Amino acid sequence: MDEVAVVVAHSERATLRVGDVFLKVDTDQARIDAEVAAIALVPVPTPEVLWRRPPVLALAAVPGRALGRLGEPSAASPAAWAAAGAAVRRLHEAPLPPWHGRRRRDPAELAAELDGECELLVANGILPADLVTRNRQVAEAAIRPWTPVFTHGDLQVEHVFVDGDEVTGIIDWSEAGRGDALFDLATLTLGHEEHLADVLAGYGTGVDADVVRAWWSLRCLLGVRWLVEHGFDPSAPGCEVDVLKARM
Repeated sequence: MDEVAVVVAHSERATLRVGDVFLKVDTDQARIDAEVAAIALVPVPTPEVLWRRPPVLALAAVPGRALGRLGEPSAASPAAWAAAGAAVRRLHEAPLPPWHGRRRRDPAELAAELDGECELLVANGILPADLVTRNRQVAEAAIRPWTPVFTHGDLQVEHVFVDGDEVTGIIDWSEAGRGDALFDLATLTLGHEEHLADVLAGYGTGVDADVVRAWWSLRCLLGVRWLVEHGFDPSAPGCEVDVLKARM
């Protein structure tokens, strides 16, 4: 019998691996609804949906290995990173999904959420005030009008799988919906600044790299407190706090 491995677990959801099957257990069935719907629509490789019995979704493993991991150097080639950029472009050029998704919908909402989060980070002693202030200034460039596209919504480097220089699968679609294309590109390259040029070479024209960099600060500022409260360490080498320090 295959062993059961815990991939990730916190108070809201858990993912288990049993052989070549992933079992996702989620307290919020809207996330599972979005994942199943997105997998059916997107023009990029995805896991096969095996079955669904709420609150569990069973998915087949995708071939290959993760493009990289946050906090570790990526062993993938520049061509593999470019292939990831090309896959993201295909996603962003797909017809918009019929749902809005869970991410922020307009610049005013985003700015208000960021300001509130920055206050909490300082008031609760989670991050130094100067680090928060500097990154809030950098993040300003990402708070601008954007044309919504079909976004993954949580395109971490560990969610893109490659075999050689080919993308074999993109996983974890529960945050998919309409959003800012540059948020996806920033999430993919977070902590891997050296591969931004490779991703953009595959993605193509029309990208302001400075806005992608601004999204690094914005995403980290919005995520650090959630990570701490859910038992993760954003201060691990190469992770969110290091990304924020690199903007100083």
